[in-house]
Amino acid sequence: MTDPVEALQASSGVLTWHELTRHFARGVVVVVSPGCDLVAVGDRMAADDAEAIRVLLDDGTLARASDDDARGWVASEPSFRCVVVAPWVLVQPLH
Repeated sequence: MTDPVEALQASSGVLTWHELTRHFARGVVVVVSPGCDLVAVGDRMAADDAEAIRVLLDDGTLARASDDDARGWVASEPSFRCVVVAPWVLVQPLH
């Protein structure tokens, strides 16, 4: 059986804002703060670790992408490191 973290690492990748727009329109894009381990956050979400997710939400490390985020991304057209934890798409803008 595959380790969940290895599976998340294997399914992570880089996407452009243009490629993420349909996911944003569905309301499933979640932003993970730079410097935070994207795969580790995905692992906590996949494990349905409500307490860990609550802490990340409370300290601002994790947040649903907002309309303001999208306006900024339209202007700057960044690429993102992404990992899918269905139905969510976790992203970190690459600078």
